[in-house]
Amino acid sequence: MKKNQLVKMMILLLSLFGFMSTQVYADRNKNYPDNKKYQQNFKQKIPKNYRFDSRYQHDHYYPSTGFRLKRLPSSYFEIQFRSRPYYYNRGIWYLRAGSQFVVTIPPIGIVVPFLPNFYTTLWISGVPYYYANNVYYVWQPDRNGYIVTNPPKDINEEETRPLVEQLFIYPKQEQNEKQQADDRFQCHQWSVAQTNYDPSEPPENMKQSELSVKYENYQKAMKACLEGRGYSVR
Repeated sequence: MKKNQLVKMMILLLSLFGFMSTQVYADRNKNYPDNKKYQQNFKQKIPKNYRFDSRYQHDHYYPSTGFRLKRLPSSYFEIQFRSRPYYYNRGIWYLRAGSQFVVTIPPIGIVVPFLPNFYTTLWISGVPYYYANNVYYVWQPDRNGYIVTNPPKDINEEETRPLVEQLFIYPKQEQNEKQQADDRFQCHQWSVAQTNYDPSEPPENMKQSELSVKYENYQKAMKACLEGRGYSVR
């Protein structure tokens, strides 16, 4: 009698353990991003007119060229170039098209005072290029801004990788783009002073490994400065 009761108790415990294990496994699959269903649901939230820019591990979504919208985003920046106004917001460029605005490719030579919130730094022959949304930027000191330039010559996209992980900056206090630009520039100046290294004017004849260390220290200084000004940086 006692033996039968012991067997029944073991079966019950095993059943309960199996049930609990299944629940934990299901919760893990439901919440972790490597789950296929999770990824499919995430992709469904991205508008159909958006494309994924994976070049140089940039990994960010942008509206496709030619996409039209009725009004510009609230925090855009207007730039006059050859007597034509261009509108710039978070690495996306717009032109007026009648009563609407259309996503466009910026012309070579146009200058912006600040980089997009999301950008990837590429070092080509000792020169830093800043990439976002199929556009390349380089720093131009005499104009105190970043100029849209042609892609570097003979660039191999498969072999070219970001030097180090770029910073992703999120305003936590609803700072507008002008304030973000001012904060980033001032933090840039502070970081250069702290590290004795300016990524817009890298030292010549320096090994890539040494450049990597200097740039990483500069990024750490930028992170500390921006976090102190009310930004989330990762």
